Amino acid sequence: MNPELGAEEDKKMATRPVDKDSVDNAAPSAVLTDLTAMSDLTSAEAEGLLELAALVKARPADFRTALAGKQIVLFFEKPSFRTRLTFESGIYSLGGHAMFVDQLTSRIGEREPISDMAHNLERWVDALVLRTFEHSTVTELAKFSSIPVINALSDYEHPCQALADFLTLREHFGDLRKVRLAYVGDGNNVAHSLMLSAALFGAHIVVGTPKGFEPSAAVLAAAREIALETGATIEVVNDPVEAVKGADAVYTDVWASMGQEAEIAERARIFAGFKVTPELFANAAPGAVFMHCLPAHRGEEVEAAVIDSSASVVFDQAENRLHIQKAILLQLLGGGARRFPTRSFNV
Repeated sequence: MNPELGAEEDKKMATRPVDKDSVDNAAPSAVLTDLTAMSDLTSAEAEGLLELAALVKARPADFRTALAGKQIVLFFEKPSFRTRLTFESGIYSLGGHAMFVDQLTSRIGEREPISDMAHNLERWVDALVLRTFEHSTVTELAKFSSIPVINALSDYEHPCQALADFLTLREHFGDLRKVRLAYVGDGNNVAHSLMLSAALFGAHIVVGTPKGFEPSAAVLAAAREIALETGATIEVVNDPVEAVKGADAVYTDVWASMGQEAEIAERARIFAGFKVTPELFANAAPGAVFMHCLPAHRGEEVEAAVIDSSASVVFDQAENRLHIQKAILLQLLGGGARRFPTRSFNV
């Protein structure tokens, strides 16, 4: 529920009939050509995605044929539960068709050059969704392909997750410019996208990590540059209590991401003081919520007493993955046009 609208207005929004023109106009302009990273978005485009996601969530039936005839292929180098199901469900619910290619045993680009793959795919399908290890895989496919490319996770960013998270924060707190988000743990891909998202939405974020595990200096600089225009504040500290103090939302992620399994024991030792316990969470503002992108390891980065409490919004976040990804697909494909003519094989 949006606290600025109240229960009655939310109910009206969910049941109010929609003028066909409003649905047509909800498919935004073709300015955005890919979503490889949060830096692909302007503040206005990011806000527009949240607005569109809220509309799609409230009245899904009005968009059930929006992607009719569209073919979207998903290439995943990493295991997936939420990402695969929310993309496939979202594509089908918009009238499109999803195809899944399992790349768990061989990475994209191993059998043939990424440029060759891109030139093949642009002739067969309408968009690509990628879950990869190397971020360069995403950017190279976007570079060589004439169809939209969506980053469903790379080692550098996780934009779909961060947008779903800020949709969740907006639902719970309203004006994102008044929201203070604390992220504690590893300065990883999720932290990167949260920092850039906070900057775009004019929110306030404090990232707390052990020394040596801070987010990328380039991402920090980029987020702070955006913040100069939006009024956001972006901080990085090495004290979890300092990070959480006064926060409206406390967010954490696993300490060892996929591909870092050999570091699990060492990271558990280093990150022990950054576990979200009831005692750490108590430093947040009254009414604060707990967030996690899932899967969560209870007893490691978060105690069950926190993630399973009434303050937890982790399943709201998971649900909103579906709605924000539908909005992204509509943004990129709703207009029905490719951004360039299909390139020839020798380009």
